[in-house]
Amino acid sequence: MSDHDRTAQSPSHSSTPASSHCEPASSTSAPQAVMLDAGSVGDGLDFSRLEARLEGLVCHDATAPEEVVPRLSGASIVLVNKVRIEAHHMDELPTLKLIAVMATGTNNIDMAAAEARGIRVMNVNAYGTHSVAQHTWMLLLALAGRLPEYQTDIAAGKWQRSATFCLMGRPVVQLSGKHLVIIGKGELGTAVGRLAEAFGMRVTFAARPGTAPTAERPALESLLPQADAISLHCPLTPETQHLIDEQALAAMKPGALLVNCARGGIIDEDAALEALATGQLGGLAVDSLPEEPPREGHSLLSALESQHHSASAPLNLIVTPHNAWISQEARQNMLDLSLANIETFLSEHA
Repeated sequence: MSDHDRTAQSPSHSSTPASSHCEPASSTSAPQAVMLDAGSVGDGLDFSRLEARLEGLVCHDATAPEEVVPRLSGASIVLVNKVRIEAHHMDELPTLKLIAVMATGTNNIDMAAAEARGIRVMNVNAYGTHSVAQHTWMLLLALAGRLPEYQTDIAAGKWQRSATFCLMGRPVVQLSGKHLVIIGKGELGTAVGRLAEAFGMRVTFAARPGTAPTAERPALESLLPQADAISLHCPLTPETQHLIDEQALAAMKPGALLVNCARGGIIDEDAALEALATGQLGGLAVDSLPEEPPREGHSLLSALESQHHSASAPLNLIVTPHNAWISQEARQNMLDLSLANIETFLSEHA
């Protein structure tokens, strides 16, 4: 079973701005619009404009696969973040006209099935550009400063027992003058590049996988041996699946830093962990994994866990829980852009 509807929460979990605007399902009439996974967009958001535009909007914290059809029965609009909507769902929802995806990626929607059935799918772009770029730089700066390792050293008492006033056994990288290669030249990649230039880095955008390289955007293969750091900001596609694999890691400049704030699976994480352990990779930071939440575990999480329970050498490794996008400003922007998509759709079908 999924979580309770937003309005059906116990008193100890209520009274947030996000939940106060979600109306319970009516037993006498079908809703015009339904949000299937309001819990995934977090609390503290202003739903008032969305509520005013979509009278009787019904929000559910989470929705299990078997609940999709009954909850959307009679609805013309669904707002969804990560819940999957498959062809067999659409076959049982003849009134569904718009799938408003409250995210950039649409991999949770059967796009071909939606097109075949005349169901419009609209996503949101660039809603969290500043937040994700900020998070990317938090990770890159932490790797350059060997923050994970020095934090482990301090927790182990090494600074406290040091013969000198500081620890300097782990070389810190000054990013100014270094070469950053960015894979993906959309809003996010471009924003990260601007910040890199402010730090005095040389920035090169790699050619998009599957496209011909140019002088402005060289082939990734030619850039791997040159890059001091690589930042990923491309979608996960068949062309980018394991784009950074064992072969690519071996071709990289020894000690290079690698940051993935895109999608899990673009990096072969097992190969990257091995490269990190051998020193071929100088630092690894990821904000997403191939399966989320990683209920069955993951090699990167196991590596972090083992460092807490052993005396093994710490790794320059950071894993964040797919939260680069979660600033309140970014989440509110996502909601507002979703409403703009809905208004566009409704005006076209007035």
